[in-house]
Amino acid sequence: MLITSQHSFEERGNDAYWTPPEATRALLQLEDLPKHVIDPACGTGAILDVLSPHGHIVYGQDIVDYGWPGTVLQDYLTDDWGSRDHAIVTNPPFKLANQFIRKALADGVRYHAWLLRMNFVESLGRLPMFRGNPPARVHISSRRLPMMHRHGWTGKKAGSNTCHAWFIWDQDSSDRGQMFWFDWKEFA
Repeated sequence: MLITSQHSFEERGNDAYWTPPEATRALLQLEDLPKHVIDPACGTGAILDVLSPHGHIVYGQDIVDYGWPGTVLQDYLTDDWGSRDHAIVTNPPFKLANQFIRKALADGVRYHAWLLRMNFVESLGRLPMFRGNPPARVHISSRRLPMMHRHGWTGKKAGSNTCHAWFIWDQDSSDRGQMFWFDWKEFA
């Protein structure tokens, strides 16, 4: 059985969905990630816990302490978050993804990777951003990622019918709007 979220923003709270490790393992094979990485919506550290054993120096922040050791309690959108020399790799709250990306662009972050639903490309509100600052690369998961259940979810568990992709902004690359497809099971 496949499901589509019909929950209101109020019901979804902070929109905290933990990233399956398969998504981050795939990203490690698809991209040459910078050494220093920050996740501004680190949650339980699902992304950082995969990157760290691969030699990345990782930093996490979030507006809530979900238990990842070293979490800095900070609101990425309103607080000064520190070094622009760090790459961002995150699965942001979907309802705030546009604001997160616009902040990274405005702050001059050289490399940022965002795990987002593919319907992120379907928005007139985001059209100016995509036209003015298109991602360098979009890696689309051809196989649905293992389901990401919302923090605190106690309802029925089901497979996902939502397609996800890694949207990559890379200021040091001449790539613009390149699209690629991957099967995360090839990297499991």
